[in-house]
Amino acid sequence: MSTDAPRHPTEDALARLAAVIESRLPARGGDPDKSYVARLLHRGPDAFLKKIGEEATEVVMAAKDADHGGERTKIVNEVADLWFHTMVALAHYGFSPRDVVAELERREGTSGIEEKALRKAQDREASND
Repeated sequence: MSTDAPRHPTEDALARLAAVIESRLPARGGDPDKSYVARLLHRGPDAFLKKIGEEATEVVMAAKDADHGGERTKIVNEVADLWFHTMVALAHYGFSPRDVVAELERREGTSGIEEKALRKAQDREASND
């Protein structure tokens, strides 16, 4: 077994992709004429948020198709597109996949029902302030 194998290869792949996306930010000189990501970021949130909505719908459609004999690998392809476009949004708002992983780790071991109830209580408390 090689000792130079990445400890968390999934996180490493996401970190590499995040670095490329961040390099395309307008503040870092991303050129909308040369980069799809720079173009999305240059056009602003409406552009990449629309893509997130489209990709989420395509994930749902691929899953529904798979339930009826369609190609199951389309689910993975569409989720990859969805993750990619959400990573563009994360970069725009100053976050990275590491922030999402940290949030998932924070939630680890917590019931989804409990987590949702806690968020509702926090939202109610915030609206009363």
